[in-house]
Amino acid sequence: MKQISSRFSIAVHILSLVATIPSECTGDFIAGSVNTNPVIIRKIIGLLKKAGFVEVRAGVGGTSLRKPADQITLLDVYRAVEVIENGELFNFHNHPNPNCLVGCNIEAALRAELRDAQAAMEQRLGQVTLAQLITKFK
Repeated sequence: MKQISSRFSIAVHILSLVATIPSECTGDFIAGSVNTNPVIIRKIIGLLKKAGFVEVRAGVGGTSLRKPADQITLLDVYRAVEVIENGELFNFHNHPNPNCLVGCNIEAALRAELRDAQAAMEQRLGQVTLAQLITKFK
């Protein structure tokens, strides 16, 4: 089973910074808050820009929201930063033993359960906006 890429949490961190402290959101400031390499920040900001969530002013060194925070859901961010491969959160191991009772049935038996789990997670992420999330910051 794969974990969801940290791009998602970093992207939410970036957008939260831009929404709460818009005047200071240079790449270095964001990298300092996330505590990661600025190259990673630039890559994720590029994905957020491509999705239409932020704009970056060249030369000025600032990132700002292009959409109001109450119109960006966590699901939007999750999808924008491509955290999963082929749209499926869960992957199956290759070539289970077809001569084994479990091996020949595991994927068929488990696939529907995992799709439902992913759908439930995505539904929950779709119910939470960036604006709602940042109200939890103290």
